[in-house]
Amino acid sequence: MPFAAGSRRELLRQSLFGPLAAGITWSLQTPAVCPKDETGGGNLHVAPFSFDVTPPIGHPCCGGWIKPVEVVDDSLEAKGIVILGAGKPIILCAVDWTGVLNSTHVSWRSAMAEAAGTTPDRVALHCVHQHNAPFACLDAEAIIAKEIAKGRDKISHILDVDWFKKCVNQSRDAIAKAIGRAQPVTQIGWGEGKVERVASNRRVSRDKSGKVLAMRGSACKDPKLRELPEGLIDPFARTIAFFNGEKKVASCHFYAVHPMSFYADGRVTSDFAGLARKALQAREPECAHIYFTGCAGNIAAGKYNDGSKASRADLTQRLLEGIIASESIMERTDTKGIAWNTAQIVPSARLQPAMPTLWGLIENRTNPATNANRLALELAFHQRAQKQIPIVLGSLKVGPVRTLHLPAESFVEYQLNATKFAQSKQNDGFVATAAYGDGGPWYIPTPAEFPNGGYEVSVAFGAPSLAESLSRGIESLLG
Repeated sequence: MPFAAGSRRELLRQSLFGPLAAGITWSLQTPAVCPKDETGGGNLHVAPFSFDVTPPIGHPCCGGWIKPVEVVDDSLEAKGIVILGAGKPIILCAVDWTGVLNSTHVSWRSAMAEAAGTTPDRVALHCVHQHNAPFACLDAEAIIAKEIAKGRDKISHILDVDWFKKCVNQSRDAIAKAIGRAQPVTQIGWGEGKVERVASNRRVSRDKSGKVLAMRGSACKDPKLRELPEGLIDPFARTIAFFNGEKKVASCHFYAVHPMSFYADGRVTSDFAGLARKALQAREPECAHIYFTGCAGNIAAGKYNDGSKASRADLTQRLLEGIIASESIMERTDTKGIAWNTAQIVPSARLQPAMPTLWGLIENRTNPATNANRLALELAFHQRAQKQIPIVLGSLKVGPVRTLHLPAESFVEYQLNATKFAQSKQNDGFVATAAYGDGGPWYIPTPAEFPNGGYEVSVAFGAPSLAESLSRGIESLLG
């Protein structure tokens, strides 16, 4: 794709990011992290918001390689809060979609920022990561749309662009209205509760050298795989709540597990994580409940889930009980000294397959059409990495409490190591981690796991150096 001559920033404006990203000024950094800090909190307010993001009948699910929407079992939601009084407004939002990637993530954050009168780096936009749901990447959709325009059959769009724009406009309206109803916050509370028999590590079947032999996925019917140990997980649901006196205004919940019990049947659902959140909302209608999926790239419910309807109900109840436990005994602090910190990391794509190879595979009509969609998503990330368009990490700090906002399907080790690192800096460090932010890289294994292979490594679009940059970024935010 040719670019006009000019500065690097001008080149980026003319890149594949298209009209939704028009007007964004890119802040490019070297791979080293660049944190910043704005502090406030003397007059803190929180404005909860929500809006419907249920796709229409016929819309692709999970990027177009499973059955499209036929039935809506329960609605999909975007839920979040605007934090006012801590410098420029801060937005935390979780969407019941599979992922939001690359320019789509940037443009949506920019729209939200504009509605709140803030900057895109102060918007943390995450997906819960259900699979009977949309996978949003405008860049990959543009690639696939060209193939469809050539007359290629049996290939699915990734995203309905016009409908996505409607969702973006809904977010603007929801945020603007919410700010007008913002409620004072006098204290912030935090707690954790153990979640029993939900999460299990997917990469527990290995040979003696550590190489992965088989994946225990979201649902598993293989008794040998289900009998294997739970493996490395983070067993705790964590909650950070915002109080106005004794009134709980909003609760943000964090837990690391792939949130799917079964999928690919064309039935839209928020699945067990969303259903648990909705049950909490029904219990406490005056408090906004928001759920963030943590670093679950290598974590799923496979040990405890056979893919049946009964298992979905069981997982919903167990997660609900863990979240309720996290709120049962909460420590509290005042809101003085609240701060938002960010770090930027520049993405690096793996060397193989190279961009020309990806183009060739996408255009090769002898390849299964569904493969073209995944390859288009990978190509979009390669294009982004070539232009060094950064990924933004974020962290909200209040006293001993931190949130950590990370990209893509990061491995659980990042979450566990973040907590250890924070506790090494202060004895009472509490970190609640949300992943599945900018989904461009897909999976982000730890550097040590790349040689061990397995599914997650095979679909990690980033190079090991991206994993190393992510670790440095986390330490920068928490240090």
